[in-house]
Amino acid sequence: MTTRTRFAIILITAPVLAFALVGGLLGKTMGGQDTYPHLRVFDDVFSLTTGNYVEEVDVDRLMHGAMHGLADALDADSAYLTAEQTALLQSGADAGPADVGLDLTRQYYLRVVAAREQSPAARAGLQPGDFIRAIGTKPTREMSVWEGMRLLRGAAGTSVKLVVLRGNAAEPHDVELTREVAPPAPPAARLLRPVIGYVRLAEFADGTAGALRSAVTQLQRDGARALVLDVRGTARGPLQTGLESARLFVPAGTLAILESRNEARRTVSAASGDGAIAMPLAVLTDFGTAGAAELFVAALTANKRAETVGERTQGRAAIQRLFPLPDGGGLWMSHAWYLTPAGTAIHERGLQPDVPVPQPDVEFGTPVPPGDQALDKAVERLASRLAS
Repeated sequence: MTTRTRFAIILITAPVLAFALVGGLLGKTMGGQDTYPHLRVFDDVFSLTTGNYVEEVDVDRLMHGAMHGLADALDADSAYLTAEQTALLQSGADAGPADVGLDLTRQYYLRVVAAREQSPAARAGLQPGDFIRAIGTKPTREMSVWEGMRLLRGAAGTSVKLVVLRGNAAEPHDVELTREVAPPAPPAARLLRPVIGYVRLAEFADGTAGALRSAVTQLQRDGARALVLDVRGTARGPLQTGLESARLFVPAGTLAILESRNEARRTVSAASGDGAIAMPLAVLTDFGTAGAAELFVAALTANKRAETVGERTQGRAAIQRLFPLPDGGGLWMSHAWYLTPAGTAIHERGLQPDVPVPQPDVEFGTPVPPGDQALDKAVERLASRLAS
C-alpha cells in the first residue's frame, strides 16, 4: 500500500464512521446489532482493495462509491450527497422554475412514479413504471432521486433528453422534452351519472382541501349521492395536504401515525367538525398514486369511508432531512414516515386495492386503448350500493 493511500485512509476514517453511525451500515438498523464487526470488515475490504487491485485505486472515487452504496441500501429516497450537492441543498438554490412533469423513484435506474397530466412527459407518452436510463449525458444507474429531480428542472423553454426503457423492451427510446412551468391543478369535477359524481385530484397542494369541498358541494347540488375520487398518477404535494383533504370525509378516528427513530409515535386524528361529506366513496389508485395521495387513501379506507379500485400504490410516505458530514458532504435521509391508521407501513410497500383492476400494458409510442375499466368498475360498485 502506498504512502498516499495510507494517508488517505486516515483522512477518511472519521467521515466513514460518522456516516455509518448516522445512516446505519448496509441499511440495517443498529438496535440490537454489533456494528463494530461490520466496520472491521469494511476496513478489511478497503485495505484489500487499495492494496491488491490490479492498478492503483482512486481513493476518492472508491469512497464516494461506498457512500452511495450505503445510502442506496436504506430506501429509494435516501442518498449520499457530495460536498457540492450538499452546498446546493443548504443554500436553497432553485434549479429552475420549470420541469417536465415527472416524479421519480429508484429501482436499479431512476424510475417514473408519475407523469403529471398535460405535462411534456405525459404528452410524450411516459408512464408510471418507465425506467429513465439517462438524463442528458448522465447515466442514472448511480444517480439519486434528489439529483435526478434536480436535473429535470431548469428554465422554461429549455430542453432535456431522456433515455427511456419500458417493460421488457430490448431497445430504449430517446425522448427530448421541453421544460414548462406547471400550472395549478385544482380538483376537476363532473357528473358521471345522474347520482354519481367524479372528482379528479391531480395533485395535493395548499388549498386542495378547500377546493375539493367546493367541488363536491356543487356535485351534491347537481344531484350526486355517491362519489368517485381519482388519484391515479397523483404524486405531488406535501404529505400533510393528503390528511387535510381526508378530514372532509372522516368524522372520527385515526387518520395516520407518524413514526420516527428517536421520538414517540404521533397519532393524527380526525377532529370536531371533520367528516362533513358523508356520501359513499370509491377511490381509483395505481402505481402512480404516491405521497400525500397515499395518506389520503389510507385514511379513507382504514376508516371504512371508501373502497379502492385499481392497482397497488407506489409506497412513498417518508420525510427526508439533511445530515451534514465532516467532509462537507451530506446524507439526505428518511428520518420519519407515516403509517396507516392500523400501524402498518406504507413506505416502499404501497397500498393494495380492495378491488384489483390492472392497467393495460401499452408499448412505448402506442396510444392507450379506449375505455377505463377501473372507473367503470368503481361506478358499478357505487351504483350497487345506492340500489341496495
